[in-house]
Amino acid sequence: MGKFSFIETGIKDLYVIEPTVFGDSRGYFMETYNDEFRPYIKHLDGSPADFVQDNQSRSKKGVLRGLHFQKTNPQGKLVRCLEGEVFDVAVDLRKDSETFGKWHGVLLSEENKKQFYVPEGFAHGFV
Repeated sequence: MGKFSFIETGIKDLYVIEPTVFGDSRGYFMETYNDEFRPYIKHLDGSPADFVQDNQSRSKKGVLRGLHFQKTNPQGKLVRCLEGEVFDVAVDLRKDSETFGKWHGVLLSEENKKQFYVPEGFAHGFV
């Protein structure tokens, strides 16, 4: 068994990711990224992609961030919530996609430890 479950959302290339969490009386340990991601992370043209940047943000309760997207130099994103919870949304803006204009939302929280892979060509935001 891998350390991650990649859950399809009904929108091609957009995944909810559940990591395997190892917990005991001291707390927990989990990997947030490793080579298991490689088959899932692609550029718009389908070629393999790597993460090249790591960002972190903090928002006050009720703040809406987004919807953001990059028209030039598109980026894929791996999103997770370290404290509290967010409702995270991705909208497919790939004009040639069968799911153009469709969106998927997921609750990401400190408790559920889910991650959301938002590929290039999507708008992304959360509250």
